Amino acid sequence: SVVREYCGHGIGTIFHDDPQVLHYGKPGTGPEMQPGMTFTIEPMINAGKAAVKLLPDQWTVVTKDHKLTAQWEHTILVTDSGYEILTYRNDDTIARCG
Repeated sequence: SVVREYCGHGIGTIFHDDPQVLHYGKPGTGPEMQPGMTFTIEPMINAGKAAVKLLPDQWTVVTKDHKLTAQWEHTILVTDSGYEILTYRNDDTIARCG
């Protein structure tokens, strides 16, 4: 399941800027990205249910059903010819596209 309380975001004059980048929904229904826009994708995928809770330290988030979760993120720049993954490292195992 995908956590819905947290999402990716634009990076502009402030770090957490518009647009919100949701990791769920119907393809083609969100904002259209334009060349020059920079944004993050930060999906959190749970082995169990999507429900999470924030611990008293106000930073740590855990799944309510105590199942495992994974989170990763990348920062992406939209270019005139596609995109560039700004946080891509040479040892990344994701396919390099664009």
